[in-house]
Amino acid sequence: MTKLLGTIIFLMLLAPAWAQPTNQTLLKKDSLQKFKDSVRSLPPLEVLAVRVNDNSPFAKSNMNAQQIAQANFGQDLPYIIQNTPSIVANSDAGTGIGYTGIRIRGTDATRINITLNGIPYNDAESMGAYFVNLPDFSSSANSIQIQRGVGTSTNGASAFGASINLATNDYRPAHYLSLQNSIGSFNTQKNNLQFGSGLLNNRLTIDGRISNIISNGFIDRATSDLKSFYLSTTYWGDKSSLRLNIFSGKEKTYQAWLGVPEDSLATNRTYNPAGTEKNGDPYDNQTDNYTQTHYQLFYNQEISTHLKWNTALFLTQGRGYYEEFKSNVTLSDYGLNLTQADPIFLIRRRWLDNSFYGQIVSLNYQKNKEQLIIGGGWSIYDGRHFGEIPGDLAFIYALQKKNFIYYDNNGIKKDFNAYAKWEHAFSKYFTSFVDLQFRKVQHTMNGFDGNPSLLVDRSFNFFNPKAGISYKHNKTTYYTSIAIAHKEPNRDDFETGITEQPKQEVLYDWETGFNSKGKLFNWGVNIYYMSYKDQLVLTGKINNVGSYTRTNVAKSYRAGIEIEETWQINTFLTSVGNITLSKNKIEHFTEYFDDYDKGGQAAIAHHNTDIALSPNATAAHQFIFKASNNINFNWTSKYVSKQYLDNTQNDKRTLKPYFINDLSIAYTLTKKINRTALLQFYVLNFMDVKYEPNGYTYSYVYGGTTTTSNNYFPMAGRNFLLSLKLDFK
Repeated sequence: MTKLLGTIIFLMLLAPAWAQPTNQTLLKKDSLQKFKDSVRSLPPLEVLAVRVNDNSPFAKSNMNAQQIAQANFGQDLPYIIQNTPSIVANSDAGTGIGYTGIRIRGTDATRINITLNGIPYNDAESMGAYFVNLPDFSSSANSIQIQRGVGTSTNGASAFGASINLATNDYRPAHYLSLQNSIGSFNTQKNNLQFGSGLLNNRLTIDGRISNIISNGFIDRATSDLKSFYLSTTYWGDKSSLRLNIFSGKEKTYQAWLGVPEDSLATNRTYNPAGTEKNGDPYDNQTDNYTQTHYQLFYNQEISTHLKWNTALFLTQGRGYYEEFKSNVTLSDYGLNLTQADPIFLIRRRWLDNSFYGQIVSLNYQKNKEQLIIGGGWSIYDGRHFGEIPGDLAFIYALQKKNFIYYDNNGIKKDFNAYAKWEHAFSKYFTSFVDLQFRKVQHTMNGFDGNPSLLVDRSFNFFNPKAGISYKHNKTTYYTSIAIAHKEPNRDDFETGITEQPKQEVLYDWETGFNSKGKLFNWGVNIYYMSYKDQLVLTGKINNVGSYTRTNVAKSYRAGIEIEETWQINTFLTSVGNITLSKNKIEHFTEYFDDYDKGGQAAIAHHNTDIALSPNATAAHQFIFKASNNINFNWTSKYVSKQYLDNTQNDKRTLKPYFINDLSIAYTLTKKINRTALLQFYVLNFMDVKYEPNGYTYSYVYGGTTTTSNNYFPMAGRNFLLSLKLDFK
């Protein structure tokens, strides 16, 4: 009895210890959570499906969250990634805020496939990418991969020169709050708030952002008023996850897309002809207005240790217009049968109201050094194009008391693709890569603004194979690949007329190179040859409704070499640079230009000329100087060689080469466990170089003389920006 009582008392004394987890139990729980965190932190399948890894035989550049943040102070995506190889960025407003453009290896955004978490972003009809519709989206990006050339199979528009994937779906287990406020030249202001809940109840995370950016722009009246938000919530299971992303952007920009005429460039570089059809002061509402909202729903499932699958549903809705003041108007051109003695003025709005929705899916098998990805997707674009004359004009009120629609047509585009990618290590050093894609595109267009009776119903079937091999020994990887891509025409190309419909384009892309990674010095070389069949280019030819149209040219090519280096010179100084040398040629094409003396158009045949807006040399370099634990300096240089404005290689139609330099200073005011204050000061183009990265040209004959009119998009001279970022964890 005494022994039993003693045992009970002993057990009662131990009871508090039983009620609390032992150190061993805590260690087990901590280890389990660390394991879950490490698994959840792996790249999501929707990103793995469209990206390439270090063993893949393609040219690529990666930017992580820290590198993105360093370059991100309000400018659009092209300026954030412009110091990676072969990139030229341009801006209508001259500041990188508002409407911007990008070219990679000379190819513009209509030939660059862009995905957000693996979901297509390019406009389905024009295939352009309008980053102004998602201002400050880069602040939500955790990583960016740029693939140059055809690259691996992806979703959406064909990659005919490059592809860019932005990822936001990273796992962030710790809560955070971040505020960034920036002010700078041209009344530029950026206000940004980011937040994250961290992991709630071991299952839920919530991340969000709201942003506001305004700028007067360098060009006259080229104002930007940009607002956006991003919200993402994820439920994390043990072997699955469900994520919902909702993000939206709203932009109002004063039009600056006409450029500065050559005769004004020397004396008035900020001149903006938009709105000047109005007598007296320019029309004050010559603006572009657009709202775009994205919904993305992702489901990832681990079926077994080696097998995972993912699917995502998406919906993108866009609606907006640009408004113009038009003088010397003939009302019959707008379908108004009113008595008119003299030309009058009116205000018009040209609308786009569209929905883009679909699904992507991928299945990933990975075991040892074997990886097989099977995936694809489908999408439907439904876009309404219409023109409106607002009803507040007196003569319209006399006709009807509501807005007058003077054209109304719609287009539907259906896109389906399926691919299989197999990466196989068949020895200790060699890895093979095979990628096969089938893509089907269906266009249905019920009329155009200038040709409402033209109905287009065209379908295309594409087979896009890619194959390569890589050899890795020690810290050096050699690779070579061949890829074939096909591309359908843009919406505007189909307006050429029913008897002159454009053909599909074909690209054969060969890439070979190596990269070597050392302790202090990394470098790589990539050589490419991109051969085009039936590439669509502007020739000056006018279609049957009086618009300039692109024409298929039989043969053209781009060939070049890209060299990159990263060198940690010492503990406080790092050098990062790249250079691209290239040749970009059209073998034969015919130039057309208006002949007002004889009527119609004149033609000139050209042979072996440079492709427009394709510089033979680009280079970028950064010196990163760590002065102390709290102070960092970054000196960035960018060089772009001469570019031709059209495909004639005429020295009177060029963009001059330019070499610009930026300087940034980052000073960490406070750096503690729970909070950080970072002050950044940027001096852009500190040598005050006058340069123009973009432009256009047209020529005509009148009075027996050929006249060429060049228009340019100049960038701002020396300008400044100051940013304060507060991080709380």
